[in-house]
Amino acid sequence: MASRRIAQSSVNWAALAERVPPNQKSNLVAFKTKSDKYLRSVVANPETPPKIDWSFYKKHVPVAGMVDKFQKSYEALQIPYPADNVTKLVEAQEKEVQQEITKFVKDSEVRISDYQTQIATLKALLPFDQMTMEDFKDSFPEQALDPINRPSFWPHTPEEQEPGAPNAEPHH
Repeated sequence: MASRRIAQSSVNWAALAERVPPNQKSNLVAFKTKSDKYLRSVVANPETPPKIDWSFYKKHVPVAGMVDKFQKSYEALQIPYPADNVTKLVEAQEKEVQQEITKFVKDSEVRISDYQTQIATLKALLPFDQMTMEDFKDSFPEQALDPINRPSFWPHTPEEQEPGAPNAEPHH
């Protein structure tokens, strides 16, 4: 019986442990220990309070009306289950995170297709060890050495170029 009443709120600790960053593992272990302690105390107690044989007490208690008063009080006792104020907040937060995940997945799919296009382009190229300078210039015109239109000095880095040269970047 006890397992039935807590089955709805049971936690998949293994799945949760996979998502917890390494620096938070000790907090998760402490939280699980506390949760297990509460779970044991819930399971140790019966789901419903024990039945009391009121007729036995009515026969053996000499004070008139005392057992009836206790019986009324005992049967009127209602322990309220705590109200759930957090589930709606968690569900709203879950929806927000789900939207962020969906957006990230869509953006990732776009990036993946771009990268696959770049990979296909690179695979279609001649291998670099078989490429001539003309082949390199045809494949990578922005990176190829062009002494006529963009002359530069060795080692061909922006810092080594003369100021005012067509390929030079301004010095700071």
